[in-house]
Amino acid sequence: QVQLAESGGGLVQTGGSLSLSCATPGRAFTTFAMGWFRRAPGKEREFVAGITWNGATTYYGDSVKGRFTISRDNAKNTVYLQMNNLKPEDTAVYYCAARYSLGVDYNENDLLNGDMDYWGKGTTVTVSS
Repeated sequence: QVQLAESGGGLVQTGGSLSLSCATPGRAFTTFAMGWFRRAPGKEREFVAGITWNGATTYYGDSVKGRFTISRDNAKNTVYLQMNNLKPEDTAVYYCAARYSLGVDYNENDLLNGDMDYWGKGTTVTVSS
């Protein structure tokens, strides 16, 4: 059983920054590709950012590329999302998710499409104008 716990959401003004964290207790963290997804009011779930098990490759949705940075610290079982130059359209509930990625059944499309094994409960980010 894997439980993901997001933290760091809050209220920020346009142009500000926030850092999200996702703690994943357990010995399997280094086997997971990790991703951040979001659901804005009135919209479907959107891929935000992803990272491979060893941090060698990162992926970003077009709407956040150049503003957000995903990283991970395997020694701390934690993945991060640094969000800079926030815009009102970034307002959403942000979800952390994990996918086992060391077998032949995994490919990057699983991450990009949100085909994940475990999901957190979400943390709310609100960007005011």
